[in-house]
Amino acid sequence: MRRSERLLYAANGVDLRVVDLELTDGGHVEQPFVRTPQAAGAVVFHAGRALLLWRHRPVTDTWGWEIPLGEIGPDEDPERAAARLVEQQTGWRPGPLMPLIRIRTAEDVADSDHVIFVAYQATPIAAPADDQTAPTGDQAHERERAEWLPVLGIQRLISEQAITSATTAAALLHLLADLLQARTSH
Repeated sequence: MRRSERLLYAANGVDLRVVDLELTDGGHVEQPFVRTPQAAGAVVFHAGRALLLWRHRPVTDTWGWEIPLGEIGPDEDPERAAARLVEQQTGWRPGPLMPLIRIRTAEDVADSDHVIFVAYQATPIAAPADDQTAPTGDQAHERERAEWLPVLGIQRLISEQAITSATTAAALLHLLADLLQARTSH
């Protein structure tokens, strides 16, 4: 049970906090955790392919494939945020969005809550609105981009560490399970 919580540090919408937890034996322990804004995203799937982003993550200095995902804006519902983020990040307008999965990626250290939708069609609208800055160093030849990748190759991409985002892996594997279940129930 939570007894109290205090803020240690806040920047860019992320808070580092400590919570005082009462244990079942009556003892107490302080647990640090990160509080983040709720995020939304979408798997856009069509003709056996998913629309993914090749992105660089500076904290880990790694590149990988990810679904469009980002913070839900003020007075914005998760579905609207997911549609906006797909358009901004990929240049594609998703068709109707349906709930796919809601996950908390690191409950022991963070309260990050990701609401993920699926769209089974999309229309190209323009170049992505997000900053497409070129990387430096060994990956200078790489560039953030959106591509349609075969979903049947998703497990291989996860195994090869080309997909390391827990949210992306969970959403794509959930979609694969849904597709398999729909196929075997017919």
